[in-house]
Amino acid sequence: MRRTFLKATLKTAAAAVMATAVCAIAGNAAQAADLTVGANIGNVPWEFQDATGKNVGFEIDLVEEIGKRLGKSVEIVNIPFNGLFSAVQSGRIDMAVSSITITEKRLESVSFAQPYYDSDQSLTVMAKSGLSKVEDLKGKTVGVDTGSTGDMWATQNVAKYGFSDIRKFEGLQPAMLDLAAGRLDGYISDIPALLYYSKDKPQFKVAQRIPTGERYSIMLAKNSPLAPQVNDQITAIKKDGTMATLHEKWFGAKPEAGTSTAEVLDMPKPKS
Repeated sequence: MRRTFLKATLKTAAAAVMATAVCAIAGNAAQAADLTVGANIGNVPWEFQDATGKNVGFEIDLVEEIGKRLGKSVEIVNIPFNGLFSAVQSGRIDMAVSSITITEKRLESVSFAQPYYDSDQSLTVMAKSGLSKVEDLKGKTVGVDTGSTGDMWATQNVAKYGFSDIRKFEGLQPAMLDLAAGRLDGYISDIPALLYYSKDKPQFKVAQRIPTGERYSIMLAKNSPLAPQVNDQITAIKKDGTMATLHEKWFGAKPEAGTSTAEVLDMPKPKS
């Protein structure tokens, strides 16, 4: 009887300890972070996982720096791109990144901090080619990604610049292989992807930025009180050189003067 009682007592005590531990873990999980940031992980070089499984990238570094300056911890939540908008609007996350373009339509339903990247197109050539601008490609062959902004731009400007041929590719890798092999004279595609790809490959040169007007920023709920706080920290990060350091780390070059990476800008507002 005594042994049975002792066993029952020990069982009860163990259960109580386990319950307390579970509650503590649950409590810690609930208080895991002050700021929850949604991101479409796998979006190189903005947010992706390194060989150890850690979330890394330009925008991961940026939001973590913002959190540090606000005195808040940050948790990154992996959400498909299209799901980021409803997650922000519903309050499931505090803000979202994933190379999100500011548009007038989006400003009707969400808020953005000031932009920090001009996602233009670019011309990439072989460094030894002597080519430096699209005007140099008259009578030459250019490559683009099928259906991309670069594809549309090159098609619209073929007569203006006199390209002899526009070859279409399914992604950056095969286009760069053809450029290296001399089957292309230039490749027109997103500038961040090309800067990241070529930063440790000196045989390639991102020769020219081709402006298209797209700008990236952090998305928050409409009129979120957090938005001006985040915006102020982006201003500080630009002013003290941290933004330039991040750009050089991920893209292998300092940001160009006059771009939204280098210049302090106002928060975007919808047109009245």
